Amino acid sequence: MDNETLKYMNREMSWLSFNWRVLQEAADPSVPLIERLKFLGIYSSNLDEFFRVRVGSLQRTIDVGIKSKTIFGGTPKKIYKEIHDKVVFLGEKFDKIFAELQEELKKEKIFIINETQLIEEQEKFVQTYFEQQVRPRLVPIMLDSIPEFPYLKNQVVYLAIRMSRRDQKNDVKFALIEVPAHLLPRFTVLPKHENKNYVIMLDDIIRYGLKEIFAIFQYDKFEAFTIKLTRDAEVDIEDDVTKSFFEKISKSIRKRKLGQPVRFVYDRKMPKDLLEFILTRGNLKNFENVIPGGRYHNAKDFMSFPNVGSNHLENKKLPALHHKAFQKHQSIFKAIREKDILLHFPYHSFHHIIDLLREAAIDPQVKSIKMTLYRVATNSNVMNALMNASRNGKSVTAVIELMARFDEETNIYWTRKLEEEGVRIIDGVPGLKVHAKLLLISREENGRMVYYANIGTGNFNETTAKIYADQALLTADKRLTREVNNVFRFLKNNYKAFAYRHLLVSPFYMRKRIDKLIKNEIENARAGKEAYMYIKLNSLVDRATINRLYEASQAGVKIKMLVRGICSLVPGVAGMSENIEIISIVDKYLEHSRILIFCNGGDEKYFITSADWMIRNLDNRVEVAAPIYDKNLQSELKNYLMIQFKDNSKARRINEKQNNPYRRLKLDRKYRAQEDIYEFLKNQE
Repeated sequence: MDNETLKYMNREMSWLSFNWRVLQEAADPSVPLIERLKFLGIYSSNLDEFFRVRVGSLQRTIDVGIKSKTIFGGTPKKIYKEIHDKVVFLGEKFDKIFAELQEELKKEKIFIINETQLIEEQEKFVQTYFEQQVRPRLVPIMLDSIPEFPYLKNQVVYLAIRMSRRDQKNDVKFALIEVPAHLLPRFTVLPKHENKNYVIMLDDIIRYGLKEIFAIFQYDKFEAFTIKLTRDAEVDIEDDVTKSFFEKISKSIRKRKLGQPVRFVYDRKMPKDLLEFILTRGNLKNFENVIPGGRYHNAKDFMSFPNVGSNHLENKKLPALHHKAFQKHQSIFKAIREKDILLHFPYHSFHHIIDLLREAAIDPQVKSIKMTLYRVATNSNVMNALMNASRNGKSVTAVIELMARFDEETNIYWTRKLEEEGVRIIDGVPGLKVHAKLLLISREENGRMVYYANIGTGNFNETTAKIYADQALLTADKRLTREVNNVFRFLKNNYKAFAYRHLLVSPFYMRKRIDKLIKNEIENARAGKEAYMYIKLNSLVDRATINRLYEASQAGVKIKMLVRGICSLVPGVAGMSENIEIISIVDKYLEHSRILIFCNGGDEKYFITSADWMIRNLDNRVEVAAPIYDKNLQSELKNYLMIQFKDNSKARRINEKQNNPYRRLKLDRKYRAQEDIYEFLKNQE
């Protein structure tokens, strides 16, 4: 292991380590059984995106001949090989866990069966379902009869079919069938038998009907093996001055579907002649990421596995809390005027944000609403409220990030809808993604304009707000609202720059201000004063910041960090990072918020932010960090973070080995942060 690797963990391998933590949840017997299946789905979905984005970028780097070690912590080809080996390793763990879960399901009288295990009553059900629902949606392709191998859609499961005669082994025919999981449920609940529950996968219903599908051929043996191709998700935008940015994005999204292959997965039990045929005809013969897998692919569908058993097989549903600051039939603006309010999702109800927008839409005193939108729900009440505000004569401005990866089509759809209702659309800043989470409402009160702002760590998305842990600050503090207004003025007129005394805004001031805050802790530590930092992020990759944290550790600054995903910093190394402890929590909710607390010589500074500590967030995006000035909210935020640092149930240590050991602190009791935070906030209410 070279010095470079010792100092920085490779981001791709760190990400795979994070996904391993997700897989650990699927293996954890303390997690309800159906939830464990869902974690298999989350793991699979994560891995698909990883290949489409990160491996796709790595592949392009190799293709153009870049051999830089400074970017990847090793040559691109070396990292590519390490990724392949780690994915195969995790794939074997996945298959083992899935087999274990099937046995656990059987104890709960839930059986996942295939087409060969059907009893007579179930067979009749499957036959009818196949004829009425499945077969009409199948389009078999006879591979022997076409000159070119068919185009494989991205992340779609196909069944590669091998037909043969038992008495003439050399008489073989190949076919391909797309599994129509976008049209039909992947899982079908079968009739009960002897008080037992049965579930069959769509793949196996198709296998059941193979003889009927290919009845015109005189074959008596039909075998089907799953394959899946993952394609690069990079969007290449044409440099065409005759087209709008909107038009160019729309065209690029269509082109994405034709992206280069980055991973080919197949059933490891597939006969050699069929695999050889597919790889040769599909131009995948020399492709490096050919990965053997199990009988089923696209395990992301396990996120919707039906619970046909009892309630204890799923997490107990906790009702979202109503924040005590909001009284029934009282104006939300009145509540925000009285004091700053900090919402914690998903513990608090996201309806508070919807209610704020609805009130703004009909309040005669509200003159304008401005909002940044990065990822929104498919059926969005947020968007409906904005459109209603425009219908009511408000001036509504939406900054929609058309380059939000994998949400481009949804954002294009909402852009059209908003424009139809008279909402002013700002595309954002050329070359900079707008990732800040901002809402600004102007309201005329006693002859003057008063601003109300929401500054958050997460998206204005009522769907993800139920499962993503985020913070949102609601404030009428002029120090903050004026600067939020300046951010919107910049987004409207990119040539206007503004100074920010309170907000940390990237790409202009955030990096410098964070660096200054860390340096301040270093100076205090060297002067013998108390110095510490409590940091929560999704990702920590930026090397300049990591180096500053190493410097802080060496000066004696105590640093506790919670990093959910990628972490390139190596903690706990003598002489470099012995004063840095980093944990990661994977549990019921996705830890998404970013919180920064600096000792500052005893006068602590608090921030919530939309930005991770990555180059893209600090230098290439519009991001905002908001200071928390209210002392009560500071205490609330610190308690929130300290509860997470106490976790001895779901916290894993980040270390150089990236092997995710559980952090089993010997405390007075078992602490599970997400459950404890709910109780903490519930008691406050």
